[in-house]
Amino acid sequence: MRSKDPALMDKISAYIGDYYREHHKAPSTREIAENVGISSASAYNYLVEMGRRGILSYEKGVITDLPKINKTKTGYFSAPLVGSIRCGDPETEEEQVEMYISLPEALFGKGEYYLLRAAGDSLEDAGISEGDLILIDRKKDCAVGDIVVALDEHGENTLKRYGGIDEGSRMAVLEYANEKQYPGKKILVQDLTVQGVARHVIHTL
Repeated sequence: MRSKDPALMDKISAYIGDYYREHHKAPSTREIAENVGISSASAYNYLVEMGRRGILSYEKGVITDLPKINKTKTGYFSAPLVGSIRCGDPETEEEQVEMYISLPEALFGKGEYYLLRAAGDSLEDAGISEGDLILIDRKKDCAVGDIVVALDEHGENTLKRYGGIDEGSRMAVLEYANEKQYPGKKILVQDLTVQGVARHVIHTL
């Protein structure tokens, strides 16, 4: 096999990274050839060589992994928006990625994040309104006062303020934060699973 042009290999890597950031999957061999300006046969040979070098995994004409290709913009991370969550009584939700949104690390920091769209009005006093995007840290640890994505023993979830453990019942307390509409209202949960902690709220003015 003839030696490969390092500059062309870098160009292919850059295109694959750009494509992944936009589409959240790797491009086909044909798409790489068309956009880099080489034949499909050349693209195939380069991908085989890049696979041999561990830059990516290329099996049966398909890129299956990108271990050494930058899939996020420098200084940015890509957070999946996985739909709405009730800021009210718990309800069953199926997680489904609607889109991926690039966010700057300088503003939001580094972490394992996902986004939820708020539905309901039970957290108005915490600055969360209907339609706001909530950036959730996937880590499971939470402290009293944190806004959490909570999954109860019935497999239903909600966004609420964690109030600690009730002394009488020894159940976990999930609090509303809208005293005008729901004065003193809270939910007691026997077996609580925290699916993440809210870190930032993104909304329009």
